[in-house]
Amino acid sequence: MVFYFKARPDAGDYTIFMGLDKYENEELIKYGFPEDIWFHVDKMSSAHVYLRLNKGQTIDNIPEGVLEDCAQLVKANSIQGNKVNNVDVVYTPWQNLKKTPSMDVGQVGFHNSKMVRTVRVEKRINEIVNRLNRTKVERTPDLKAEREAVNAAERAERKQQLRDKKRREEMDRLEKERQAELRSYKNLMVADKMTSNKDIAAANKSLQELEEDFM
Repeated sequence: MVFYFKARPDAGDYTIFMGLDKYENEELIKYGFPEDIWFHVDKMSSAHVYLRLNKGQTIDNIPEGVLEDCAQLVKANSIQGNKVNNVDVVYTPWQNLKKTPSMDVGQVGFHNSKMVRTVRVEKRINEIVNRLNRTKVERTPDLKAEREAVNAAERAERKQQLRDKKRREEMDRLEKERQAELRSYKNLMVADKMTSNKDIAAANKSLQELEEDFM
């Protein structure tokens, strides 16, 4: 089971979600989306909270209010972290999560520690946590199927982009050929109209001869 939440409305349409337990966390780790940002209380046991960004967004432009919602939610879902103040919450893109066979169920590491950010949560803010909980929806999604559907859509988009690129290249090639033919035709027309000095001289000579004939 996965729990879905809606971030504060004034920040835009953002979905926050987390697994019921470590087994659900394992599935979320395995079938995440490139737009997902993972949150966890640093050095404490806590839920794995995810934020799904919009296409084109990155970890660098998460709205401040949405970041606060995620940090408050993950703190509230940490047995130890919920009881203390001034806890650090770490967050990183889903693609930076590292899973090895030796790790326990639900346990993760990082491919690149430089891609991990930290935000300090001074205390639990019940107003935020209660607002998020009022939006909670429980679902049992087929995470694998959702991921495969996204993969299929991305492959179709890449194929369409490739077809569009080839079509543009073919149109450019045909246009260049057309322009080359036009230039060649113009040059031919100019050559036909040109008269050489020799031709002019010959014409003059003939004229003189004609004049002499009349004298």
